[in-house]
Amino acid sequence: MSNDDTAPDFDIAALERWMAQNVPAPSPVERIEKFPGGQSNPTYRVRTREGQMVLRRKPFGKLLPSAHAVDREYRLIEALHPTPVPVARPIALCEDPAIIGAPFYLMEMVEGRTFWKGELPDCNPQERRAIYNAMIDALAALHAVDHEAVGLGDYGAPGNYFARQVGRWTKQYRAAQTDDIPEVERLIEWLPRTLPQQDRTSIIHGDYRIDNMIYAPDRPAILAIIDWELSTLGDPLADFAYLAMNWAMPHGGRGAQLGGLDLPALGIPTLEEMTQRYCAATGRDSVPDLNWFFAYNLFRLVGIIQGIKKRTLDGNASSANAEAATARIVPLAQQAWAFAQQAQH
Repeated sequence: MSNDDTAPDFDIAALERWMAQNVPAPSPVERIEKFPGGQSNPTYRVRTREGQMVLRRKPFGKLLPSAHAVDREYRLIEALHPTPVPVARPIALCEDPAIIGAPFYLMEMVEGRTFWKGELPDCNPQERRAIYNAMIDALAALHAVDHEAVGLGDYGAPGNYFARQVGRWTKQYRAAQTDDIPEVERLIEWLPRTLPQQDRTSIIHGDYRIDNMIYAPDRPAILAIIDWELSTLGDPLADFAYLAMNWAMPHGGRGAQLGGLDLPALGIPTLEEMTQRYCAATGRDSVPDLNWFFAYNLFRLVGIIQGIKKRTLDGNASSANAEAATARIVPLAQQAWAFAQQAQH
């Protein structure tokens, strides 16, 4: 096993044999590199003689139930690829864990720009506005897809999305719990009591943020939305509120948070402008108070990072940054409870 973090941690020859049978016009693999970062499904660049593709697999080892469903992710991008929603072209799915040690899929490699910082330091004000507008327009396009018509009518359970999600993340948190955090206990009691009413159902991404977009190298157009692992059918306000949270969270120099920045000077739309654009594109008059959604989103993030902490303790975490991420659990729980208290007023 190589000490190089980017080296593949599976049998390349076994992958090549599978590709020869399952990939249209297969080509010999020249090199595989693991993308750095990422806590979830390990992702690799596969270089072949004919070009490049991306491989995403489940983590190795014992996993929490329902997590890391790469087969669902593949089915989704296969359904969305013919629609106006920008996604990478799907190539092939392998559900047999015996080939490389875990189920995986292959998709087209989309080359372009990824923005890691919400303030877009390398762009001018006009570009920044266009980049954010493209992100809202792509979200509206996703929420406009008829999930029945594209074969995803059973992609999520019916009924209240937030009720299901609060239940799911409470279970995931309990399954991975290592400490007693008072704010998490309060949220577990408060969230199910205060659920918002759901009036629309659409395909939702579940982790819709600027660094999950690949933009064209030379213009503010989105070529692909990536990381669909948390996608399902649900309330489209879940995605919108998750994106809007970047305006509510203080800017810390890294990540997409924009709170406290002079947005008009930067050319970045305000939350009011983003909300108006989303409402106009989706036929809404307005969106409800977002504090409940912000509390829920941070509670869910606590559940996700708690899962990472448990995998780190069990020796299965995907990233060297996992331990740093787990230090955020208590502060995030406290922020979530602060939003919950604002929602009660």
